[in-house]
Amino acid sequence: MEGSERHATPSVPGKPFEASVEDARPGSNGAERSAAARGGSQPDRAKHNGAELAAAEGRSLRRRILLQLRQGGPATPARLAADLGASRNGVLQQLRALEAGGLVAHSPVRHGVGRPRHLYDITPEAQELFPANYDGLAVSLIGAIARVGGPELIDMVVSERRASLAERARRHLDERAGPDAPLRARVRELAVFQDGLGYLAESVETPDGELRIRQHNCAIHRVASSEPAVCRAELELFRELLGEQVERETHIASGDRSCTYRVRSAADEATADETAS
Repeated sequence: MEGSERHATPSVPGKPFEASVEDARPGSNGAERSAAARGGSQPDRAKHNGAELAAAEGRSLRRRILLQLRQGGPATPARLAADLGASRNGVLQQLRALEAGGLVAHSPVRHGVGRPRHLYDITPEAQELFPANYDGLAVSLIGAIARVGGPELIDMVVSERRASLAERARRHLDERAGPDAPLRARVRELAVFQDGLGYLAESVETPDGELRIRQHNCAIHRVASSEPAVCRAELELFRELLGEQVERETHIASGDRSCTYRVRSAADEATADETAS
């Protein structure tokens, strides 16, 4: 919206496997790589192309190392090199990069006389890089709850979740904006809170003072699409936290590009009523 003031720049809470593995590359710098690709002499371009090829090979090897550790368990660099058909030095270099990125860790293991061997294994953080089916689990659980207890039990479960979120969000608002903060600040911080949950949320204020929370992503889209009570609970949550008139204008589960909530203060409502009368 032209002239609108926006807050809470959306942030992506998770990364795909390849992106996270790329982050673990020593000296990885997207700006530097882009700059190197934009021009320069033929020898410079050849050098750059060679570096990009080496980087791609490194990404591939890091991915294979993580998959091998996931499937085969802790291993030494020599064992990994043999299993993957790669050089020990190459594997060791990528293990160090993965360790620096927090995706693997090593521990010394003694086996008789001599220097200990180092066993590498993935960390709990690396588990997030592997396939998961949380959406499917959540949808199946909702279905199971409905079959066991019907709509009443669904409402009870959704209500309990809303109460838990409200407690966390209220604590965030009090800490970041203050319990007596103006509506504008509370709207902004609620958008920040939602953004942290993966909703790509922002607060928007138009030149005439209208306030909105716009969520460009539904972090629980499959659940919300299958159970309308979840979306109703979000609207109730916003009304509870802001203590104002909150209306939902757009809705992702209904086919819109975002979930947009218009927030109006009690004073605004009173003015609108007076104008209408």
